[in-house]
Amino acid sequence: MTVTDDASHASRQWKLALGATGVVFGDIGTSPLYAFRESFIGHHPLPLDRFHVLGVLSMLIWALLLVVTVKYVFVTMRADNRGEGGSFALLALIQRVARSSPALPLIGIAALIATALFYGDAVITPAISILSAVEGLELLGPDLDTWIIPLTLALVAGLFAVQRHGTHLIGRLFGPVMVLWFAVIALLGGWQVVANPHVLAAANPAYAVQFLLTDPVRAFFTLGTVVLAVTGAEALYADMGHFGRKPIARAWLLLALPALILCYAGQSALVLADPAAIRSPFYLMAPPAALVPLLLLATAATIIASQSIISGAFSVTQQAVQLGYLPRLRIAHTSASERGQVFSPTVNAMLFVAVVALVLGFRSSTALAAAFGLAVTATMVLTTLLIGFVIFRIWKWSPLWAIPLYGLLLTLDLGLFAASTTKFLDGGWLPAVIAAVLVLIFTTWRKGRELLREKLAGAAMPVELFERSSAKVHRVPLTAVYLTSNAEGIPPALLHNLKCNLVLHERILLVTVRTALTPRVDPAERVRAEMLTETVTRIIIKYGFAEQPDIPAALAELDPALPAKAIYFLSRQTLIASSRPGMAIWRERLFAWMARVSEQPMSFFNLPPNRVVELGSQVEI
Repeated sequence: MTVTDDASHASRQWKLALGATGVVFGDIGTSPLYAFRESFIGHHPLPLDRFHVLGVLSMLIWALLLVVTVKYVFVTMRADNRGEGGSFALLALIQRVARSSPALPLIGIAALIATALFYGDAVITPAISILSAVEGLELLGPDLDTWIIPLTLALVAGLFAVQRHGTHLIGRLFGPVMVLWFAVIALLGGWQVVANPHVLAAANPAYAVQFLLTDPVRAFFTLGTVVLAVTGAEALYADMGHFGRKPIARAWLLLALPALILCYAGQSALVLADPAAIRSPFYLMAPPAALVPLLLLATAATIIASQSIISGAFSVTQQAVQLGYLPRLRIAHTSASERGQVFSPTVNAMLFVAVVALVLGFRSSTALAAAFGLAVTATMVLTTLLIGFVIFRIWKWSPLWAIPLYGLLLTLDLGLFAASTTKFLDGGWLPAVIAAVLVLIFTTWRKGRELLREKLAGAAMPVELFERSSAKVHRVPLTAVYLTSNAEGIPPALLHNLKCNLVLHERILLVTVRTALTPRVDPAERVRAEMLTETVTRIIIKYGFAEQPDIPAALAELDPALPAKAIYFLSRQTLIASSRPGMAIWRERLFAWMARVSEQPMSFFNLPPNRVVELGSQVEI
């Protein structure tokens, strides 16, 4: 690599780090708005004395160091599936590398639950982040509190409206704002620390340990609010496909982490000097003249905070569709130059409706804080369990140091989760309900697809029998492409066409699309063709779970003129729930409904509309 290439690569890495700052760190970067405060005014308030303030600060610092830095940046993000992160990407990695492991069924369930909880996090994050910033209006005047909910809803609407422009553009716009945000919170916190430097002693973990040993009951409940400081950590892993591991790690270590530690230390110093400041310690760190600019910056930062989780939801949705856990949804690639940057209109609309409902239902960040912790900690525990399999079975790290490290991380996650469960009735039930519904959808769709494939495979005709029975059928000089999920025999759609029209095409291509357990597939391995008879060819087209299928483009690799002259035949099944063995009748009806509302194969596979023929049939499942 030349000096010019090195400089170009370094420049690109810094640009990606800037984009990651705008997209990935918004959630965790705005946690200082509410995380420290909730420990002292939340459901289990603590006394505002030096012992408890430094104990909480020590917990916050070491949560950032152990959970985010060690677990996610240094360990979990190494478990990328060729650049992609998230629970489904991790599941695909384990399935690809450890195919014969007896633990795979349990790993699959853990990945499904973790992904479902991630969506719960994606619903709560925009609501609590934007509400926590707009609530600063109360400091400007008590009459302004009536504007909190309307302004929050307006900002939420604007945020979801710009999603279609993609994370590339959003990252370029949001990156400089978040750099300014981290600089400002570091400056505010540092100013308070200079006035009360003794709070820096909380960097010693002995303060957190002493808090746990001396006041264990209160310390346990405090863990449920400390977790608010690490919300957004899962987004680092889920958004890895957008920017890459190194740019995200660079932005975290050099900017976000130092700024957050300084900000929490500054809030601790402030409340020790003035306990009344606990009502809004973040905003009150600033001088009165800077309150309005800080409020505007905080509002912008919390809008950006929601971006990390929304971008992650788009990426995870694409993976779920390609891996067969969700119906076909329209996925738009929003950047021609950067891989992994996608947008789903359906997911965007559903998240928007859910966030609006939460804002109207809970109406304050304090009320939402209880719901927030359970989703985050449950996801963290499941991710740690999955990473444990990777550490010991795939990476095969030395047990001498891997066991103590893994034991420490798992113990911390379990402690945070246990503390969060105490808030189940106060709002923690919300992400649990969302997760339960999504796990039901994931498993119903996957099981339904298996039942449908078995049914269609049973209706397929062996190739040899088809060749003998169609020897004298009239042929038309055209190419027919039949899409079939079964790579064995002759698909029912072809047999129905022959039965109705009594003709066959001169050239028949049976196309099956497969999803690999990698995010992308080498173009040289994309298409595989096999001659079944003189006129029938079976074609297997393989895509990664982070790629969008394009059948005409794949066929063009075999024959550049083929896509323009081919006629594409699709089989549209009307699914009928029955009492046959398989799933409960209500789940079969749910599967049939999902199949009806999913995107049509013509759009999903990028087929030309004027060259598509659909053949309908009814199938009992």
